[in-house]
Amino acid sequence: VYDLIHIGNARPLVVFDVLVRLLRHLYPHVTYVRNITDVDDKINQRAVERGISIEDLCEATIEQFHRDAGEIKVLAPDVEPRATHHIAEMIAMIEMLIASGYAYEAEGHVLFSVAAMPSYGQLSGRSIDEMIAGARVEVASYKRDPADFVLWKPSQQDQPGWQSPWGTGRPGWHIECSAMSARYLGEMFDIHAGGLDLIFPHHEN
Repeated sequence: VYDLIHIGNARPLVVFDVLVRLLRHLYPHVTYVRNITDVDDKINQRAVERGISIEDLCEATIEQFHRDAGEIKVLAPDVEPRATHHIAEMIAMIEMLIASGYAYEAEGHVLFSVAAMPSYGQLSGRSIDEMIAGARVEVASYKRDPADFVLWKPSQQDQPGWQSPWGTGRPGWHIECSAMSARYLGEMFDIHAGGLDLIFPHHEN
């Protein structure tokens, strides 16, 4: 939440609104969750550019988003969680991944180990080489593999941060959505909506 919605990202609001209305016509119980990412490096950058606080930027953007969603007559979701309200769940999920051998700590970062998951790539139908080439991945010395992605990263004093077993830091985008989905829909749920452009890397991760 760092800018106004435009026709491209308003379109899925309408598509999934139609879908949830259809599902509610057919089934007795449908839970519609639409989460808000309110901790992200793009937010930090935009707040600096505008000379305002991250909190003010997020609140103003969310308020305008709700007004615009109302103008196009889409239903409000049953639950609209914010990432910053679910840091504890993210930390717990990261701890579980480390304990299971799927993630590792390196220089204040925690990364998901792609090599530990043989089925990685099945969702997007891409090979590891294709995914590395297509992703905006940071090639960092602390990574075991170039495809490994960040679950937790350290925060500087001018960045939002929370206490964790790995120091003061903030979550990566992918773990945010994983934790919020698990919290409100369970570890298994029926439909994950989203654009084709997000299948990789976001939905895969």
